[in-house]
Amino acid sequence: MAKKIFTSLLLLLLGFVEALAQNTLAKSTLIAEIDSILQTQIDQEKIPGAVILIKKGKEEIYKNAFGYAQKKNFEQQNLAVPEKTTVKHLYDIASLTKVVGTTTSIMLLVDKGLLKVDEPVGKYIPAFNSPDKAIITIRHLLTHTSGLYEWYPLYYRCKNRQETFKLIGELPLAFPVGSGRHYSDLGFTILGQLIEKVSGKSLENFMAENIFKPLKMNHTMYNPLKNGFTKNIAATSHGNPYEKRMVTDSTLGMRRKEIDPNSWNGWRNYTLRGEVNDGNAWYANEGVSGAAGLFSTVEDLQKLVDVLKHKGKAGKKQFISESTIQLFLTKDQYKNGLGWMMEASNSFMKNAKEGTFGHTGFTGTSITVMPDSDLSIILLINRQNMGLLENKTYYNVNKIRELVFNAVVKYNASAID
Repeated sequence: MAKKIFTSLLLLLLGFVEALAQNTLAKSTLIAEIDSILQTQIDQEKIPGAVILIKKGKEEIYKNAFGYAQKKNFEQQNLAVPEKTTVKHLYDIASLTKVVGTTTSIMLLVDKGLLKVDEPVGKYIPAFNSPDKAIITIRHLLTHTSGLYEWYPLYYRCKNRQETFKLIGELPLAFPVGSGRHYSDLGFTILGQLIEKVSGKSLENFMAENIFKPLKMNHTMYNPLKNGFTKNIAATSHGNPYEKRMVTDSTLGMRRKEIDPNSWNGWRNYTLRGEVNDGNAWYANEGVSGAAGLFSTVEDLQKLVDVLKHKGKAGKKQFISESTIQLFLTKDQYKNGLGWMMEASNSFMKNAKEGTFGHTGFTGTSITVMPDSDLSIILLINRQNMGLLENKTYYNVNKIRELVFNAVVKYNASAID
């Protein structure tokens, strides 16, 4: 009997050792592949640097920083001593603001019973009681189906947030309400106004008090320079050259006939570091918008991702109800959730398992979450610091995102739980 027990224990031990060895090999293979992907891009001067955090369950599979937080100056020349990036650097997370800050805020307001996603926006914002906008719901804004303009150079007509909210309310719709998904910065800007109306607090204060402080996301904020953070911030663009092109170049499809490109000339003429790259957020919203403006670190972002992965729990506390998580992470007719992207054709989650969600940011940032595998990828790249390419666009980092995602999926398939 004792011999049988000993044999069973020995087999269990051998199985554990074998699994440990297999997981160690899978992990080392993944790290080598990620290193190669990112370092090759830096060596080829495609991107200045990157920070990555891959987490499975409670284990940080890989966290590392590559390259530089700033490599180029305003003249797009290499700095004599470029600043190396670290995992502690703040990045302009661009449109990740829409999900990290704005969508999470709406989730919390839904949880408190202060609003419902199928209520008309006009219930809270009078400008949306107009004949063309009266049927727009909060869900329409979250799913980019409201019909609002995808983009508009608000700063040509607005100097602050209140003027911005008023103008968006007055602009005609670009598409019929609910007729299709048209990714809209203006829609999320209005969601920011909605959060302020319902909560009675400024957008930045609501997020700080209800998301960032409770989750100890101490390095997530709008306007970091005004908040005393002057170091360890990754630089982005040299002014806003691409947005200037959006205003002046009709081939991009964003030119507005009623806007005279020469009627405003407040363009920044320096390298942006600690100032949000997004022109509408900076020039027309004082750095604070529901569409863009947040700065964060991989470690801070992971804290929110962990909540979303674990059905709303932050440790043992139910931070967001499980029913709200399910509501926001259920696919709509366009195969996306509320705020979050879930369409598996996206490069950062291509051919992902059902239930995978994520989002990207124009500066080069992305989050991918695979709840089924308790796995997440946070990738922060400040691609714009390399300047515009000869074709007057920024380097497309979608291939990097896809390669990283594929490497992580391959690792997950070979590792043993």
